[in-house]
Parts: sequence; structure tokens; C-alpha cells
Amino acid sequence: MAQPSGLDISPATAADVPLILCMINELADYERLRHESIATEASIHLALFGATPHAEAAIARLDGEEAGFALYFHNFSTFLGKSGLYLEDLFVRPPYRGRGVGKSMLKFLAALAIERGCGRFQWQVLDWNRPSRDFYESLGAQADPSWVNYRIAGDALRRLAGR
Repeated sequence: MAQPSGLDISPATAADVPLILCMINELADYERLRHESIATEASIHLALFGATPHAEAAIARLDGEEAGFALYFHNFSTFLGKSGLYLEDLFVRPPYRGRGVGKSMLKFLAALAIERGCGRFQWQVLDWNRPSRDFYESLGAQADPSWVNYRIAGDALRRLAGR
């Protein structure tokens, strides 16, 4: 499938922060994790456009309408000795799903990873999210059951840090 006519994918600008936060919350609703979404416009602006940006985002617009976003950052593989591109979030608004927006965004990011000399492009998906898993697998992505994800946050993170 070619990129849909009228689709524009471009790096986010500071003016996109309210839109990005709105779509983060839409994604949180979809993933049934809205109670965990505490990001603010200020925190998103700082993370993406502050003195030391920690992530980047791209916005997809179809016929001028805000269709979706991707938020990503670089990680590093010691085995490859190269950076990788890690997709934190990909979200396509429901009216735009099935129209090639998600696939085009992944192609955009894959090309960016190659352009930047990355050794891999990776992401995670919730185990129950079969529509997304089927979509990713249709593009050739493979689940990697040999790894178990761990996360430490909130009070547990503060305890570990001794604070």
C-alpha cells in the first residue's frame, strides 16, 4: 500500500504540544490506562523541546486533519555498538485507522532509523492489544518472548534511590 494521498507526516513543533498531549490521553483511554496519564503540556514541552530534549514526535495529518502521532527516542545496543530507534507511542485516531496512516508512520520512522544509522527499530505493545499486534506482524515485525519487561516507578523508584 502506498502512502495515502493527502497524508503528511512531519516532525512535531512546539506548537503541536497541546495536540500531542490530547492524543496521549486518547491513547491512554484506548489502552485503559487513563489513570496513569499525568503528563502536562509543560512536561511534554520540556521533554520534546527543552534545553535537553529526551524524545521526538511526528504528527500525521490526512487532508489537513490531525490523524495521529508517534513519539520516539534513541536507545543504544551494546551488542550492536549502535543506537536504535525506540517507538514509545504510535496512535492513530479511530476515524483514520485502516487508511494507511499507521503503516506510513512506521515507514517514516524506519527510514529515519536507517538515515540515522540505527541498528534496530523497536517497540512494545500490550499483550491484549490483538489489533495492533496483528497489524505489526503483518508488516514483518516479530514478538520477542525471550525478554521480560521490568519497570520501576513511583514510590518503588524513590525507595530504590533512597529518597
